[in-house]
Formats: sequence, structure tokens, C-alpha cells
Amino acid sequence: MHFDQYRTFRVAAADLNGQMRGKRVPLATFDKLGTEGTRMPLSVLNVDVWGADIDDSPLVFASGDEDGVLKPTEHGPVPMPWLDSPSALVPMWMFHDDGSPFAGDPRHALRRVLDRYKERGWTVQAAVEMEFYLVDDTGHQLAAPQNPISGRPVFGNAILSIRQLDAFDNFLTDLYDACDAMEIPADSASSEAGLGQFEINLDHRDAMAAADDAWLFKAMVRGMARRHDMAATFMAKPFANDAGNGMHVHFSVLDEDGNNIFDNGGPEGTPLLKNAVAGCLAGLAPGTLIWAPHGTSYDRFTPGSHAPTGGCWAYENRTAAIRIPSGPAKARRIEHRVACGDINPYLVLAAILGSALAGIEDEMDPPAPITGNAYDLKLPGLMPDWESALERFETDPLMARIFTPELIRNFAMTKRQEIRRLAEIPPEEHWLVYLETV
Repeated sequence: MHFDQYRTFRVAAADLNGQMRGKRVPLATFDKLGTEGTRMPLSVLNVDVWGADIDDSPLVFASGDEDGVLKPTEHGPVPMPWLDSPSALVPMWMFHDDGSPFAGDPRHALRRVLDRYKERGWTVQAAVEMEFYLVDDTGHQLAAPQNPISGRPVFGNAILSIRQLDAFDNFLTDLYDACDAMEIPADSASSEAGLGQFEINLDHRDAMAAADDAWLFKAMVRGMARRHDMAATFMAKPFANDAGNGMHVHFSVLDEDGNNIFDNGGPEGTPLLKNAVAGCLAGLAPGTLIWAPHGTSYDRFTPGSHAPTGGCWAYENRTAAIRIPSGPAKARRIEHRVACGDINPYLVLAAILGSALAGIEDEMDPPAPITGNAYDLKLPGLMPDWESALERFETDPLMARIFTPELIRNFAMTKRQEIRRLAEIPPEEHWLVYLETV
């Protein structure tokens, strides 16, 4: 990447909601980022969805709102094709002055989990499927976008419709060009069940890079949609009567020789795969706050609406929360289908991979895989609402094995404040809070 074409840079880290927090810096200071970083309050990664400080946060009030140091991640800078002026973004993460990682940084949370795999000589390969809606947000309520060819609002379901893909070809072409420029490995695109809903699959790669891809992709999609006079949203359920947005995570684990530890040469997978599945199932209810972090997230979990609601696993069955896809044995992997689209990808991958590793460490055995429609079965479910999800996450021993006490405390405080503030807003206006913040 040639830097001389850029007059300014954005430096940004992910806060607990996955929003970008950082600064705009001139080209003259770019070289200092690698050696000195840039200073920002630690508390900036622990603000609510509106960007407000958390009431009584120890990061603000007990510590005097001390600074940390943002340093560039190993990802490196990327262009920002949705802006009119040539600009680039430098992904960052937070450290203390002594060089130790800030425990409240969600990217560090994923790094801690991946380091535990590394201690076993393992590396994790992951890929994500990202669902989003294109919408018209110019009125008092969200509406379907206009068909760029006809000029009329999109109507009718368009599952895997080539016609709808073709109608939005200019947007999708620009989106793929932006992915190429940002080195986001976008694979197939499909039209989904909702009006103006699309899914983009991102290719398998190192799990940290996959999380970086998802974080950058969300910002890029929102920006590119605005260039096409639309809005894009990853809200879990933008329209009450349409399918919700999810983020499906696929992962496999490689040993030091590059062998897939889930591959036994057949379709059923190894005992380690089943241990990992059992861990993922054990983490479903405790991790609900991670899969569904916002007030409107819980609208997505409706039986029969393309979102898993019960704790089960299956081979090649999309009604199950945990799916083992078919295909070549060497590519045997686990698909975790629960997370909403409004998530923080670093926290989601940390929770999924941490739960799977706990299953392996404890040699957990899963129940028998289901057959048929999971919605017809009586299954243990996720936590039913935001408040109960918060309480479970805050006290659950499995989550305490995955996340630091500081991150659990900070995330719980953030969500508690958001619950209070959202209750003061009429439900019909909640979409205004979440449209492009999540």
C-alpha cells in the first residue's frame, strides 16, 4: 500500500460494541504510529452504544480516566473507498503504558483465546457469513430500498434471486471492488429471504484475520451503501415480518503439521470435533449476551424465521444452532449459526472458540445430533431476554474461563446502562439508535 496518496489517516480500535473509536491524523504523524502509537483514554473502549461514558465506570472515576496507548495491529492500514477524499484506516488495539494489553479491549480478548490454542500447537482457521439489509431510512420508519432499475420499492421475497442480485449490481460491484482494495476476501454473494437482504461470505483464514475482516466489512458496507443513496444495516431484525440478520461462523483447527484435528477421513469427524461441539452447546445460553448484545437483537429469535432458537447440533441441517457441513473430509469444520448481525466479531469469535476449547479441555460429550426440524423439538434455549442474558453472562463460570474479569465487568456495565437508556425511548424509535451503530 502506497501511503503518499493519502493526506489523512484514521486510527481506530473496536469498542465493546464493535464501533470504531479513534482519531483522524495527518500523514506527517503516520511514521510515529508504529513506534509511539497514539494516546487515548482507556474508557473510550467502554462507552455505550450512543458513545457516552458509563456511569460510575472505574475506568473514568476511580482511575482519573487515564490514558492508554493505541498501537497498530498486525493487520496494517487499509484504504477507505467510501470516502470522497483519499484516506486510509489503521486498525489499532489498546495497551497500557508498560506495554501490557488492556484487558477491556475485545481484540485482546480474542488474542487470549487464540494463544490458548497456540499453547497446544494449534491454529484456528475461521470464516464468516455476513447478512445485512439495504434500506430506505428517509422516512419516519425503515422501508425497503428502491430497485435501482425500476425505481420502485423492492417487494416480494427474493431468496437466492439472480434478478435481485442483478438489480443491485452496481452496488455489489463497488462493494467487491472495495473488498479487493481493503484485502477483505469476499467470496459469494446471495440475495436472502428479507426485502433488500443480502449475504456475503468471507473466505477462511487465520481466526484473528477473519475477525478483522468482519469488523472492517461492516464499516465498509455501511459507507458504500451511502454512496449509492441507501443505508445498510446489520441490525438483528430491521423488519418485524422479515428474516433477521445473522453472522454465521465456520471454524476448523489445524495442528503443527497442518492437519485438521476435526478430520477422521469420514463425514462424522473426530472425537475432538464432538468435544468442541459439546463446548459450543455449553456456551450457547451463557454467551447469549455476546450473540445478542442489543435491545432489538432478541426480536430475531423467533421459531421458523431462519434463526436457531434451541441448543442442538446436527450434520448438514440449517435449523440446528451448531451445524457440521458436508463436503471433503479434510475441510471438516463446525458452523456456529447463532450470532446476530449486530455483534462485535472479536467477542463472538472469542466466545465461540473459547467454548469449543473448554469442551476439548473437559472432554465434554454432546447429545446425539438431531434429525429433522429443530423448531419442532423441545430443546434448551438461549436466555430469553436482554436482562437475563446480562445476568447469566456476568456470573457464568464458562464465560469467566474465556474473558477477563475486567472485560466481563465493563461489558455488563455497558449493557446495564443501555438497558436503562433504551427504556426511555419509544419502541418505534429504537431503529434510530441502531441503524448504523451496530
